[in-house]
Amino acid sequence: RAGSRLPASEFAGPEAESVVRLKRAGALILGKTVSAEFAYIAPGETRNPHNVQHTPGGSSSGSAAAVAAEMSALALGTQTVGSINRPAAYCGVVGFKPGYGRVSRRGVVPVSESLDHVGFFTSDAQSAELVAPVLVTGWQHRSASRKPVLAVPAGPYLDKASPAGLENFEEACARLEAAGYRIRKINVMPDFEDIRQRHFTIMAAEAARVHTNWYERYAGLYQQESKDLILAGKAVSSKELDDALAGPEQLRSELTAVMSEAGVDLWIAPAATGVAPPGLASTGDSIMNLPWTHCGLPTLGLPTGKDATGLPFGAQVVGKWHEDEKLIAWAPGVESALGYES
Repeated sequence: RAGSRLPASEFAGPEAESVVRLKRAGALILGKTVSAEFAYIAPGETRNPHNVQHTPGGSSSGSAAAVAAEMSALALGTQTVGSINRPAAYCGVVGFKPGYGRVSRRGVVPVSESLDHVGFFTSDAQSAELVAPVLVTGWQHRSASRKPVLAVPAGPYLDKASPAGLENFEEACARLEAAGYRIRKINVMPDFEDIRQRHFTIMAAEAARVHTNWYERYAGLYQQESKDLILAGKAVSSKELDDALAGPEQLRSELTAVMSEAGVDLWIAPAATGVAPPGLASTGDSIMNLPWTHCGLPTLGLPTGKDATGLPFGAQVVGKWHEDEKLIAWAPGVESALGYES
């Protein structure tokens, strides 16, 4: 029921294409995990396996926690802002958000058709290599014949990381450089606040459309966070939505051009502002994931260590448009150089 209190009958239908593909490949489905309501931000009951007084992140809360707790080797999730890469960071596991449209969304309860991605969690990058060809449409195997050139996206975006999160990220980059990876710092996304606003405009407007009929009948069953999103979306004009919808391709083109000009293969950035915050009232801040989801580039989250209390940090590496295969091929080497696995 997408983490909601709506009647189960509202969600009757065929299995999601991603589940069908996994079963066809021989996977055994153990069960369903807890999601934030409608894959947004109203938290469920799941706790962080590293410290049960902290959130596991969201919205794919249960999926990240299940892999971190070794209940499952693989779990599916979706991401509309940061619902795979952030919980992967908080729970110390690998989270792969394929490029937009590379994994079928058929059978998935949508949040925003223009922004939704289907992905998954595993305990390590090698496992992600095994799963990706099963789920990603048109997969073409690639080999890692050289180390990728990495770029750090400096500017107002990177400034969103907490001091502790940034310190861990810089230490992770130092380990990569010691292992022979070239890392360049490039100033990008000076209009980051505009990017964030465009993303929210699209998400809210499209969520309001998705929930038009349900909300009319079941408004009293919605949690406040979901209500706020829907009401904000109802206030978005057609022109505002059209203007915002130009944003993903614009940002994708800008980032791709920078990568080509600088000879860069992958971006690398913190996967969350820091470690999982205490309490269960919030699933944490998804701001570090937003631009990569907005432009639809493939993104893989990797663990980068723990703080003094044992809570994990994570980084995310971001590939070029429709080059998920190269990102996945490079991932085990990057993971090994980082020197930390879940």
